Amino acid sequence: MNQPIRDWRGKRVWIVGASTGIGAALAEALFAKGAHLALSARRAERLNAFAARFPGSISIPLDVAEPNKLLPAVLQLLDLWGGIDVVVFNAGTYTPMRAWDLTVEGARTTFEINLMGVINGVAAVAPQLLQQGEGAIVIVGSVAGYRGLPKALAYGASKAAVINFAESLYMDLAPRGVSVFLVNPGFVRTPLTAGNKFHMPALISAPEAAREILKGLARGRFEIHFPRRFTLMLKFMRVLPGSLYLRAVRRATGA
Repeated sequence: MNQPIRDWRGKRVWIVGASTGIGAALAEALFAKGAHLALSARRAERLNAFAARFPGSISIPLDVAEPNKLLPAVLQLLDLWGGIDVVVFNAGTYTPMRAWDLTVEGARTTFEINLMGVINGVAAVAPQLLQQGEGAIVIVGSVAGYRGLPKALAYGASKAAVINFAESLYMDLAPRGVSVFLVNPGFVRTPLTAGNKFHMPALISAPEAAREILKGLARGRFEIHFPRRFTLMLKFMRVLPGSLYLRAVRRATGA
């Protein structure tokens, strides 16, 4: 178990990937609960306009795929806040990809943002949290990382690596006072999923996703997954033998 987070008043929270989707909804929810916010995303103009909605928030434009940008951001926050309580790594990208669409460049871009972006951020902030002896890292993965799925050739693999990374990180940091939370959403209505041309079962809104994340953080759970009517089915399918799993997914998706 992690240290539950129930009272957000005065918490210093840095959300990376904050200007749209789950990150934006989480920023709105946490601001309403009294948290101090630092918001990061790639597009400075959009980020600054979004941050202006939250008086007193800090806007730090950056690209998580550029590792040299993360440590300066951490140092900037330490100058302003003196410490960091919670970091949310939500930045991600998704491009539907089948085997015949595979390119090295496309796969590399997906891994640079989804996996290396998390690693870059954790490498920058973990020493400070360890020095504090407290704090929390929240990593947004995906149920697409549970097992292989059609159209997720690079995305699913990147999220599987994120899940593995978060599990290993938890085992190292939790005994030293630093909580690690892994968030595995199902389908959430965001700009990334807007381009999907297939039916998305159990689709929920970004504000609903933010509420589920906050409930999970309040319970101290390592893995926060939702909507459970969908994710529990996928968890069951994880334990199926390979032949049964592949047959079930092919039948369900028509792939």
